[in-house]
Amino acid sequence: MTDRKQAAAGGKAGRVPGPGPHQQYGASQHGGELRYLFEQHPRGSETFEVAPGILWARIPLPFRLNHVNVWLIREADGWTVIDTGTANAEAKAVWDELMAGVLKDAPIVRLIATHGHTDHIGLASWLHDLSGGAPFHITMVEWLSATVRIDESRSPIGPHSLKFLLNHGCDQITIDSFREERRRTNAQMLPMPTAIERLRDGHILRFGDRNWRIMVCGGHAAEHASFWCEDEGILIAGDQILSKISPMIGVTASEPNADPLSEYLASLDRFRALPGDPLVLPSHGLPFYGLRTRVDQLDHHHQLRLADLEGLMDRPSNGGHTAMDLAHGLFARAVAEGQGRHAFSETLAHLHHLVAIGRAARDVGTDGRITFRRVSPVARSGSRPDFETASG
Repeated sequence: MTDRKQAAAGGKAGRVPGPGPHQQYGASQHGGELRYLFEQHPRGSETFEVAPGILWARIPLPFRLNHVNVWLIREADGWTVIDTGTANAEAKAVWDELMAGVLKDAPIVRLIATHGHTDHIGLASWLHDLSGGAPFHITMVEWLSATVRIDESRSPIGPHSLKFLLNHGCDQITIDSFREERRRTNAQMLPMPTAIERLRDGHILRFGDRNWRIMVCGGHAAEHASFWCEDEGILIAGDQILSKISPMIGVTASEPNADPLSEYLASLDRFRALPGDPLVLPSHGLPFYGLRTRVDQLDHHHQLRLADLEGLMDRPSNGGHTAMDLAHGLFARAVAEGQGRHAFSETLAHLHHLVAIGRAARDVGTDGRITFRRVSPVARSGSRPDFETASG
């Protein structure tokens, strides 16, 4: 791209991978290495152009994961914006600078949310209002779940949620962290826009003068939307495929018997089947090439976690293994660093997957306490997994 075209697009041009050293995810056992489009990220209100008319900006987050990527896509009559960041002064300040800079000459004409988590839709209604009511595209379940979560954040933890946590062996520190999450959600999310354009799996949405096939997948969120442009080999992956970290796959009190890991692993097959070597635009980290390598790495990561859990369940236990007990072994560092809430939710997701595939059993005591045990290959052969085994 010439300097003139780059300036017109409003961002720095990407470095197209070619011969020479590239930043890498690490030694790959699964088909190669990741190749990054840039070796650094935008700072402040800076934007990088990742493809013609597609700008990458980075919004700060007040969390341990300290940023979310947003995509600004040029239209003939304005801009499409994908994801927003959280509702706080720092995020608004970056958006104000973007609107006074790269976005100043044309309006926002479309808002898209990959899913309904706080860091992706916290400012959706603010940008919706500033744009004069630009259509807001999101999957139905993600819009509704975000609306429910905002409503729940205004109230203390209810008896159902508290019972869920206690039955799985959560300690007071972990329970208090769930209370803090409600407070933070209430502080970082504005009410959702009251009307949407529904994103549906397999449908085509045209934006940025390209056709994008919508891929709605479960696991990280109930109805996470990614966008695939086959003509140019570009995947707006959202949180479903990240370059250096794995997306959180967790079980919560709102769907206590869910098996999100099975859904997530199934989604990896869909991404693995995409043709060519797409440019992947993730919601966190750097844009990269090497989709199949990364899919294989993510799959391998979860297989290792499942095997680790089986090993932990083989250890002697007085009264059985609760999900929180196992979380202390599976994610010892995360628990020690105050991330027990995430460790518990992820551990429970892996346990439910083991139950679903017949490698573990779930027992419910007369007091409601829920424990898990490993099922040996001999014991599970020819038998169907029982998710609701009751013990005396």
